[in-house]
Parts: sequence; structure tokens; C-alpha cells
Amino acid sequence: MHLLFATSIVPDGALASGYEIANAAIIDALRRAGVRVTVIGFIWPGKVPSDPQNTIVLDAVEVRTEGASAWRKLAWLGKAVLSGLTFASVKLRVVSDAEVRAAIERAGPFDGYVLNSVQFAGAFEKVLVDRPFVFVAHNVEHRSAEENAAAAGSALQRWLFRREARLLKVMEERFCGAARFVFTLAEEDRAALGVASDRRSATLPLVTRAQAPTSKAKRHIECDAALIGTWTWQPNRIGLDWFLNKVVPHLKPDFRVRIAGNMPAGVSSPHPGVSFVGRVPDAQAFVRGAAVIPLISTAGSGVQLKTIETFELGLPSVATSRSLRGIGYRPDNCVVTDDPIAFAAALQAAAANACDVDGSAFHRRQLKALDAAIGLGLEKLGAVRQEVAA
Repeated sequence: MHLLFATSIVPDGALASGYEIANAAIIDALRRAGVRVTVIGFIWPGKVPSDPQNTIVLDAVEVRTEGASAWRKLAWLGKAVLSGLTFASVKLRVVSDAEVRAAIERAGPFDGYVLNSVQFAGAFEKVLVDRPFVFVAHNVEHRSAEENAAAAGSALQRWLFRREARLLKVMEERFCGAARFVFTLAEEDRAALGVASDRRSATLPLVTRAQAPTSKAKRHIECDAALIGTWTWQPNRIGLDWFLNKVVPHLKPDFRVRIAGNMPAGVSSPHPGVSFVGRVPDAQAFVRGAAVIPLISTAGSGVQLKTIETFELGLPSVATSRSLRGIGYRPDNCVVTDDPIAFAAALQAAAANACDVDGSAFHRRQLKALDAAIGLGLEKLGAVRQEVAA
């Protein structure tokens, strides 16, 4: 079976975000199942695809809103309003439908699509209806947009997010209804998307790497707690604001918290132990240098890849209940609480008595379940191919 994996950003090997980590896990699982996968989409400027022999790059695009000029943002907004597309999808309309169709034809004969989230699929929906497809819902996007609207700081942002939510709800219903099978990254997202039946969908338990971590070296603790993430993504920003405003004030003054990743303007903390360190060269080394990992999601849907990575590494953690969505197993060294005061107390207790566990069993369990779920979707596409052939 040959499938085209249609995605907004093609893999470049960097795995710099949870979205890219999830994509790599899904593509690897498809290939383990014997599928020939050709990836089609855009690439970050200055990057090259990690698997050029099996990748079709449409163009280089910079789609991050953070850092874009005011003119650029207004241009995107105007184009979105005129076209009726979402803000996220309109950023990808730098090539025409005809150019995308021609690129698809260059891929040669294929059996169907994997439509990876709504951004690319929404931008080029008219092109992507000529084959059967499975749809990968990384999140319940319209729910995330509604939460973003509720947390927005201005009337314009609220209007924009509410508009996105309305359009995304209709789009998700359309893709889920037309898909031969739907993959979600969290169990509760199946019902939220209206595809709770096992005949219609399955949850993909993800991993952050093909092989389980093997490092048995003693950790050198450099700080009490460490967080890393793409904080410019609004659901992550909501969790960070909760942590800084609700949890951090209850930490002792000498409790050291390091926060890595791209930080939006205006984020700060008066706590003397909190430091913002920007980009770090080795994300795994960074988190392994912390006594405990705070898992702070309070918004969004889908799965938290940082939770999965923490469990794979066997690191002590304190998690909100939303941080565990899509994960059926919690190790003994993970404390769960949504109360900010209790969260702070648990962080301090874990840092004082850090206890690692072996995360390899968690990784094996996730990988086995991922491969089984992928097989269910491929069975649906295989049945369609046999019907067409007959």
C-alpha cells in the first residue's frame, strides 16, 4: 500500500515541537506496518527534509504568528476573511490547487491519503477528495480555539479565535464524516469529534522516539524543576500562565525553576528562583538535569508529548489531570493534582526526594498499542482498495 501523508510541515529531523514528534511516530508506525509513505507538504525556511527520497516539498513557508510583522498578520487575516478559510490554513495558500495537484501526480500511483490534522487539509480540501483517506486529529481544534477565545486578552483576539472555532467545527465534522477511519491522540477526543465507535476511530498511543531511552547514567541535578515547550502556542501559554501565576507564588524562594523554549513577549515572574533560558541545545539533557518535571497543561485537547517523554525517561513529575489525557498508564513517581497549592507542595516534596523509575516498559507498551491502532485504520483503507479493484 502506498499512502500520501499530507501535512502542513514535512519532517526535517529536528523534532522541535510536539506536533513534529507526533508526526514522526505516526510515519514510523505506518512504515513498520509495511506501508510505503510519501510525505507532502511545506518546510520551514532554510531547512531540508530528513527523508528527501520520500518527501514532496511544495514550498518553504514561515507560518508562526509569533514574530510575524503587523502587516503580515493583517495580510493573513484579510486573506482568511475573503477566502472563508481558517487563519491557520490560509497561511499555507502560497501555492495554488493546480500546483498541489501536479505535485501529487509526481508521486506516482498511490492508494489514499493520510490527512494529518486540519491545517493542510483545510487549505487544499478541493484537491484531496479524489482518493479515500484516513484523518489524523491531533486535537479537537475547535475546542482549543474556544478555550483560546476565553483566555484572549483583547476583543480582536476573542473575535479571531471564535471565528476559528466556528470554521474548525464544521471542517472537523466534514473530514471525520468523509474519512474511512479517524485517528485521535486522546481517547476522549473520539467522542468529542463524533466518532466514538470502534468501527470509525482509534486512539494512537504515541512515543517520542523509536527506541526506548537506554541511558543508565546517574543524573546530575542542576535545578529543582524544568519546563520546556513551545510557549507561543496558545494552549501551552495558558498552562504556563497558570503555573507562573497560581503555582509559583507558593514555592519557596530558593526553589529553582528553569523554563526553556520560545517565549512570547510579556512573560515574567517575580519569583527569585525562576529563570527563562530560551532555546537549549539538547532538550533531553535539559529535562534530565531537573529533580522533578512539572506537567502543567490546563487547556487544549490531544495528547501531551512532554508527559510521554517524561514517562519514557522515568523522571519524577507532578501533573495536572489535563496533562494525562490520552495516557492510560501513570508511573508511581507521578503525582496528579489540579490544586495550585498542592501542586507546589508536591513539586517541593519530589525535588527533595527525587526517585527515577525505569521508563522502558512504558515505551514498549505505547509502541505495541500504537502499531495495533495503526493496523485498524489500514484495514479500513485496505478494504476500500479491494472494493475498488473488484
